[in-house]
Amino acid sequence: MRRLLLATTLFASLAQAAEPIAIDVHRDANCGCCKAWIEHLEDNGFQVRDHVEPDMTAVKIANGVPARLASCHTAVIDGKFVEGHVPAADILKLRAQTDLLGAAVPGMPVGSPGMEMGSRQDAYQVIGVAKDGADRVLADYPGN
Repeated sequence: MRRLLLATTLFASLAQAAEPIAIDVHRDANCGCCKAWIEHLEDNGFQVRDHVEPDMTAVKIANGVPARLASCHTAVIDGKFVEGHVPAADILKLRAQTDLLGAAVPGMPVGSPGMEMGSRQDAYQVIGVAKDGADRVLADYPGN
């Protein structure tokens, strides 16, 4: 029992020592799902710098978000865009892929982080955008 307590204490200390991952989130002031997505990021170890923007279209254009992949909020991490309700785990995958400009969850699918509605889950994909402009599926989430 004492070993378990020591191991648990050590693990908790290591988890607290980990540096949060900084991400800039740009959103409209009146968007509730954006705030819920920010909570998802914070719950998964991200340090969110929250930017309320008067012109989200300009933010998307400035960060290279293709119009076909647009959603409600745009984040930037390591110079890459994160558009819409991308799960935290997929943002970590994006960071490791040097050939991608960003990732997106187009639209606002129910069941994606920040768009939870009970047990309902729409099918959706996380789409990566390569430097040549080609789309690539990074993750596939089935519906129910």
